[in-house]
Amino acid sequence: MHPRGAGDGSMSGRIAAVLGAFRVEDDALGPAEIARRTGLPRSTVHRLAHELVGTGLLEDAGGRVRLGLRLFEIGQRVPRQRVLREAALPLMSDLREATRQTVHLAVLEGHEVVYVEILPTAGGPALPSSVGGRLPALATGVGKAILACSPPPLAEELLAAGLPRLTGRAVSAPALMARELARIRRDGVAYDREESGAGIVCVACPVLDTEGLAVGALSVSGWSGRMRTGQVAPAVRTAALTLSRTLAGGDAAPIRMIRLQHPHRLPPVV
Repeated sequence: MHPRGAGDGSMSGRIAAVLGAFRVEDDALGPAEIARRTGLPRSTVHRLAHELVGTGLLEDAGGRVRLGLRLFEIGQRVPRQRVLREAALPLMSDLREATRQTVHLAVLEGHEVVYVEILPTAGGPALPSSVGGRLPALATGVGKAILACSPPPLAEELLAAGLPRLTGRAVSAPALMARELARIRRDGVAYDREESGAGIVCVACPVLDTEGLAVGALSVSGWSGRMRTGQVAPAVRTAALTLSRTLAGGDAAPIRMIRLQHPHRLPPVV
């Protein structure tokens, strides 16, 4: 599959294709590999790469190129990401302290979730997620949390496109997934039960706007044999609710999470 924009023929589309050819795990790529991933002629890739190096969007790496620092600088100015991340960070820190697990903040783009911020914890599992990385929405707790609280046609579109299978525990039947999304919409909590990675579980809750639609999701992830999802869920719900109110400009002050050794003391979700 070629990156978005590769086939539209425009200059901006070709530039987007070249930049989009880089994956999270890539350091530098050669022109041949970029051409293979984008479907663009190698001569076009050579020319565009040279021009993008001149602008700082790419950096020369001795015959290959890597993403440039200017891309990072521009990315930090994206309003949705910046506002959401800045508001979420204090709550994410509290949530990590309360649960001793890895905390994620993600948004939806197309059929995938993009991870805006991740606060890892020592001793946690190696996760398939990474800051700026993407995963299929319906294979993740954050993706299901967002889709459950999005306009129905969006979830219907993703279900019709087919369910991703990252592990053997993935939900394979669209009807089952549709029922799961309905439950998430009712209960406000989504789960990833080893669907995005073997041995990994996740509890996720949507971050809502004033219309009740999801603008993102918070989650906590950990080892399936160590993290009790039912015990963690109230803390994730509290953090997501507080973030929703903060973004809406409400008067709800950030709630300091209480360690889960005393789960009965967690603030109620109202």
